[in-house]
Amino acid sequence: MRILRAATALLAALAASLSLTSLPGPARAVGPDRLPFSIVNQSQRGEEVFLYVVGVDLASGRLGYVRQDGTFSPWPAGSNPPSPAPDVSIRMGGTGSSTPLHVPRGFSGRVYMSFGERLPFRLTPDGLVQPAPWAPGDPSENILFDWSEFTYNDAGLWLNSSQVDMFAVPHAISVTGADGATRTTGRLVDDGRNKVIAGIRNQPGWSGLVRTRADGTVLRVLAPGKAADAGYFDRAYLDPYIAQAWNAYTTKTLTVVPFGDRPDVRYYGRTTGATMTFANGAGQQVASFQRPTTGDVWGCDGALHAPNDQVVGPIARTLCAALHRSTLGRLDTQPSGTAADFYQGAITNHYSRLVHQNMVDGRAYGFAFDDVQAQESLVHSGDPRSAAITLTPFGPGGGTTPPTGSTGSTLVSQLNGRCIDVPNWRFEDGQRLVMWDCAGGTNQRWERVGGTLRSQNGMCMDVAGGSVADGAPIQLARCSTNPAQQFVLSAAGDLVNPQANKCVDIVDRNAANGAQLQLWTCAGTPNQKWRLG
Repeated sequence: MRILRAATALLAALAASLSLTSLPGPARAVGPDRLPFSIVNQSQRGEEVFLYVVGVDLASGRLGYVRQDGTFSPWPAGSNPPSPAPDVSIRMGGTGSSTPLHVPRGFSGRVYMSFGERLPFRLTPDGLVQPAPWAPGDPSENILFDWSEFTYNDAGLWLNSSQVDMFAVPHAISVTGADGATRTTGRLVDDGRNKVIAGIRNQPGWSGLVRTRADGTVLRVLAPGKAADAGYFDRAYLDPYIAQAWNAYTTKTLTVVPFGDRPDVRYYGRTTGATMTFANGAGQQVASFQRPTTGDVWGCDGALHAPNDQVVGPIARTLCAALHRSTLGRLDTQPSGTAADFYQGAITNHYSRLVHQNMVDGRAYGFAFDDVQAQESLVHSGDPRSAAITLTPFGPGGGTTPPTGSTGSTLVSQLNGRCIDVPNWRFEDGQRLVMWDCAGGTNQRWERVGGTLRSQNGMCMDVAGGSVADGAPIQLARCSTNPAQQFVLSAAGDLVNPQANKCVDIVDRNAANGAQLQLWTCAGTPNQKWRLG
């Protein structure tokens, strides 16, 4: 989700962000014409905050801004050199204040939040020049600010916090749907901002990413690509790892399975010299990539440019994500592994590692294609009723450790002593359940309601597709009267779906964290035995 400065580039970036999150086309008019969107200031900072809602009207393609009441206005004509944009800021107070906004349906853009100073937007004949504080001498370089990105159309609201360019203002995002359920992400663990800053400073060679104002205020941590472009970080940092990972496939095959819902689509890559070539299952060459530079990886561009197609783009995205997470060369099917497998190399994207590590739910947009394997900090509702951005404390009190549950019980496996777990607190339709070390968190708590097992946000354990076949995934789904959501824990410790008369089973008797669950013929084996914890 690259963020570019020029207005024409902004339009392209917004279009790219739509493709990155795989937004469906308009289906029907849902949600209000102007969606209530509140900004809540819990930052524990006293400065006045200035808000901006800028982006593109999707119907006309015109760039502009949104007033507090939800009215869209196009920008006036600019000039060369760029002229100052009119002040379209929306003022809110310091910590403890709250400001209601509205955004119109059919709009895609950003909400900027600036502390103590207005942001210096400028206009060219093509449109808007946005702040770029990673560029030395940019007018916004000494201003504390950040943004979140969103698209609101007839198919719903997509809202994400972005750390693709920088990590600056701690904030959580949320959306509430017509069903009353609120989905939230982006919240840091307690004192998470300072932990990210300290982690970067303590990483040898990385301290230049931390940018501090003359008064001592840490303004932001730059993403490594932005820091390298500005001369604050080694431009060739990843080169040794890239060479090792690329060359690994001179003697073995890389399998890319780019679509989670289409496991039959596979591409097979081998390296010759500096070129990695991919073929489909019929042996036909479909794509080739030159070995990327460090800059190509940071930007997921250049040699890793991902066109909006169904072959080259998905492979490029997969390669770039694997290089950021240092799994290429180590995991020979991509994407694969879990968050526990990412950022394990000495040469890796420590910026993204630390940002993810300090999020309550582990989710962040640490680089452009962090949505590969759904690691991104994104909330969505197809039928939204309201949304919010909460500016959270910059110091202690900024969040929590992953919350512990006070109600319900854990379901503990006899095989490994681990608990049935909703990965990363992703309480979403179709989220497959896994095994994880028991920590008592709300993502491991289950309550029995009318024969169903319900997670802490009221969703149900479910057999995917209502299947009765061996191997059917065990997942979360919205609760219904479907018999696929009925489970009985027998006195013998079998967790049985009566419709199929089969057991909840740990796939392949895998005792490790991340092992998936399935439905299987009851056999009395330890991977099918459970107890309440």
